[in-house]
Amino acid sequence: MANDEVILLDFWPSMFGMRLRIALAEKEVKYEYKEEDLRNKSPLLLQMNPIHKKIPVLIHNGKPICESLIGVEYIDEVWKDKSPLLPSDPYVRAQARFWGDYIDKKLYDTARKIYSATGDEHEAGKKDFIEILKVLEGALGEKPYYGGDNFGFGDIALIGFYCWFPAYEIYGNFSIEAECPKLVAWAKRCMKRDSVAKTLPDQHKILEFAKILREKLGLE
Repeated sequence: MANDEVILLDFWPSMFGMRLRIALAEKEVKYEYKEEDLRNKSPLLLQMNPIHKKIPVLIHNGKPICESLIGVEYIDEVWKDKSPLLPSDPYVRAQARFWGDYIDKKLYDTARKIYSATGDEHEAGKKDFIEILKVLEGALGEKPYYGGDNFGFGDIALIGFYCWFPAYEIYGNFSIEAECPKLVAWAKRCMKRDSVAKTLPDQHKILEFAKILREKLGLE
């Protein structure tokens, strides 16, 4: 698919956009990256995702694919000749989708409370966040990756949150490595892959961004 036009509408700190960037890197697909200002969304974003009006949006030959995990599946199906991301076995594939869905439904909103909420809501968010990470650590088990021996869909679904870990730790006043050592070891293993290391922003940059968000919320 040498003549494909691939565009990614994204916002650099988004762990959801990171999924598509990693998937495209794994497949060695060249694409045009367009950074979005979420306070002033581009006409292209509003045209390509008129329902949710959110990033990331993958645009392939003029056609939009919205929602990050759907985008990762699409990338895996279209560019299937390199680095399979979803397992071929239907049951194992269903399990990978289950954990991707679990991460989407549980992790982001809970994690956000750690740096954006106060009082009881903050404490509840912190407690729930640690419990969710323990569930995810249990799902990993003794495997090197969520896909078993191979880096894949489940790893891509979760790894973008890793660059946010220091922000969660500072504003939550806890250590993720102390709570979930195997999960942190998994994240460090993923970071040895070029596709991940070159995609995830520097953790200090994320910390600065979280501080700006807190200032806007009047928490700093």
